[in-house]
Amino acid sequence: MRGQARAGGGAQGHLPPAAVPQLEMARESLVGLPEMVLPAGYLLRGYRPGDEQAWCGLVNEGIPGDWTPERLRAEVARAHRFQPQDLLFGERAGELVGTAWALRWWEQPEEVGYLHMVAVARRRQGRGLGRALTVAVLHRFREMGLERAILRTDDFRLPAIALYLSLGFRPVLSHESHRARWQAVLRTLGEDEEVLR
Repeated sequence: MRGQARAGGGAQGHLPPAAVPQLEMARESLVGLPEMVLPAGYLLRGYRPGDEQAWCGLVNEGIPGDWTPERLRAEVARAHRFQPQDLLFGERAGELVGTAWALRWWEQPEEVGYLHMVAVARRRQGRGLGRALTVAVLHRFREMGLERAILRTDDFRLPAIALYLSLGFRPVLSHESHRARWQAVLRTLGEDEEVLR
């Protein structure tokens, strides 16, 4: 998230079809969002020209792929009404160490935001930065006047899925394979399968 997240996933219309479609999740309301709390020593900021190489490094490390600055610039150009504060970075001591994208796709309804490309440098994981970036994206969607958020992810991204569940995202069963795959994921995480109803 092929490209958000895996944790954030790709978007139909821009990526080749996968043999097995990614899992999907939705947060049906942006009311009652938790407060965004950054770990001590970290800053949050939006995209600036020149951030492309750092973004590609984070995403290619966390979501193995072939992202290049040119590909990112093309993705930004395709985004609907892109603003620099839509593409967020966690920064520590001047180094960009995490990212998440509050993306609006032309293909999605106007009221829907797409949580895209959540990635944190491996050496900075486990400190709460991924959660802070994800919550910041949800707040950004609310600032935009959107009503709900969606994402795509992979079955094996269990820590990311646990995070999304804790933030009110729920599985979306949009493919015949999804129910069984979600059941396996939820059992592994020790989560109640009630979220599938």
